[in-house]
Amino acid sequence: MGQLLEIDQVRIRFGATEAVRGASLAVDEGEVLGLVGESGSGKSATALAVLRLLGSTARVEGKILWRGGEGGAVDLMQIPAAALRRIRGREIAMIFQEPMTALNPVMTVGRQVAECAAAHANSLTAKEAKRKAIAALEAVAIPDAARRYGDYPHQFSGGQRQRILIAMALINRPRLLIADEPTTALDVTVQAQILALLAQLQREHGLAMLFISHDLAVVGQVAGRMAVMRAGQIVETGAARDLLTHPQHAYTRSLLAAVPTMKTDREKPLAVV
Repeated sequence: MGQLLEIDQVRIRFGATEAVRGASLAVDEGEVLGLVGESGSGKSATALAVLRLLGSTARVEGKILWRGGEGGAVDLMQIPAAALRRIRGREIAMIFQEPMTALNPVMTVGRQVAECAAAHANSLTAKEAKRKAIAALEAVAIPDAARRYGDYPHQFSGGQRQRILIAMALINRPRLLIADEPTTALDVTVQAQILALLAQLQREHGLAMLFISHDLAVVGQVAGRMAVMRAGQIVETGAARDLLTHPQHAYTRSLLAAVPTMKTDREKPLAVV
């Protein structure tokens, strides 16, 4: 398998604050890489930098090389905005953390999914875009998708809204999916359903995935490889099974020790990371 994405010595500053300090990681074709760390460690900022979604207040340095298109590697930090728009959503897609803010509350979900398809296919008619959107909603198990095409985000449950975001992300069959905390706001049962759905879609389409979470147990379920981030730096990378059972870095050990289990002594405080 070849390398799809390489993040090379990326630094991200917001004013005087350096949120990411020389982070480097790579995602290969068809693999699921988990990126874990506590809140504020720079995980989401790194992911947003890949698609240049951080806004004008951020200063980003380093290279983000994409090898998923034709014609060799391109640096996503350097290509023109028009070229990036052709990659964003078609070759690299993203599932955002909170579906209720990611979805437009005054647009029907069907129209939002259809717009994702039409944005990268100028020849697609409105009827074809609708048909494609309904098929995408059916693929993520939205019940009675054709009828619910005209419903609004508030008419769906939290788990269903997350499924709609997944449909929007995958409708153009991207090579890489960035999932930023896709199960954080969901209860355990719905979380398990979303993880199973992502694993199924990943296998069916052979896409690569960068799965971001602060929950090591969740990442351990979906990722074959894991990178641990602390204070804007990648401190440990390796097979997920090895990091969960034999962590080498003190911070990774602290993260694992901070997670309560059935064997945790309730008389003692959890580890502080």
